Amino acid sequence: MKTQSLHNQLLEWRHDLHMHPQISFEEEYAAAKVSTLLKDFGIEVHSGIARTGVVGILKKGNSSKSIGIRAEMDALPIHETNKFSYKSKFDNRMHACGHDGHTTMLLGAAKYLSEKGNFNGTVYFIFQPDEENTFGARTMIDEGLFDKFNIDEVYAMHNIPNMEIGTFGTRKGAITASENLFEIKIKAKGGHAALPHMGVDAITVGSQIAVALQSIVSRKLNPADNGILSITEFITDGKKNVLPGNVTMKGDARALSKETNEKIASKILQIVEGICNAHGVNSSVKYETVCPVTFNSKIQADAATKAAISLLGNDKCNGDIEPCLFSEDFSMMTSEKPGCFILMGNGTSEQYSRPLHADNYDFNDELLVIGSSYWTELVEQQLK
Repeated sequence: MKTQSLHNQLLEWRHDLHMHPQISFEEEYAAAKVSTLLKDFGIEVHSGIARTGVVGILKKGNSSKSIGIRAEMDALPIHETNKFSYKSKFDNRMHACGHDGHTTMLLGAAKYLSEKGNFNGTVYFIFQPDEENTFGARTMIDEGLFDKFNIDEVYAMHNIPNMEIGTFGTRKGAITASENLFEIKIKAKGGHAALPHMGVDAITVGSQIAVALQSIVSRKLNPADNGILSITEFITDGKKNVLPGNVTMKGDARALSKETNEKIASKILQIVEGICNAHGVNSSVKYETVCPVTFNSKIQADAATKAAISLLGNDKCNGDIEPCLFSEDFSMMTSEKPGCFILMGNGTSEQYSRPLHADNYDFNDELLVIGSSYWTELVEQQLK
């Protein structure tokens, strides 16, 4: 592995970032560390993009070709329960998704490429805030990421627990789902719990809607069209012996195509209107796509797989994995530029198969050298 000699530094950087987690658009600690290290490597630094975002620029040779690689810096509002020495120093703040590891891998690639990189062109190291709330990529783009910097193609990577350490996966086309938030409001007629016939109980109406919505994915979509629909909040104005007159239901839907997303939105509206009309109550529905499908371009997906095979071997690589139903705001970058989103295994042991966003999640430090070496392999392959 090309970055093996950086192993100890990578560990130190990752553990330091893990101890100092900050959430969406508050990533001052990580941004300052990234900026300082990039400058130490002799890399041109542009900071303050989307508040805490950082872009490093490394150019060698005379080619006009370029590549952008993105890593996320934000943590989550989760209280860490791990007991290791580098656990979070802050209550309700934790790197529970591995973004500290992703940032470290890109820093390792930046150091190696600045000192030993054999390429002809320009590398843009993109350190992004606020992936978790899906505003970071869009804000960086709105503030000129692709206008100020001449980036030809973009790549990003995410670790996946319970996938063999160092194995690689990607695919052409849709690789992660869109995230769509919906809100349903029901205006019924509240009343006394002992006199339900004198009003219309909004909980009863809302409960029927909640159950009926589950038939959208199981009965109204083609089984080949992947989708998920979940009610995540059920809010009423009821109290002891008071039947509520109002219900607000909030939820989350995922889809791997625009067509499936439109079907889900249409069926939600149809079900809500039908049930509310049957009970003689009013309703409203809001449905918003906050994160689009992440779409891998064919050329970039092939390039990403080629680099992985070169580094890891055929037996560790799958260039046609099944798509995932989680969402990723890197999708906004691949909506602007051809690119590829990559998955790499975090490990299958008990420690490294804990799910993302769990309070005892742990990023596997063995991936630091593998991931940073992968980025160097991809850069040198694409910028020959």
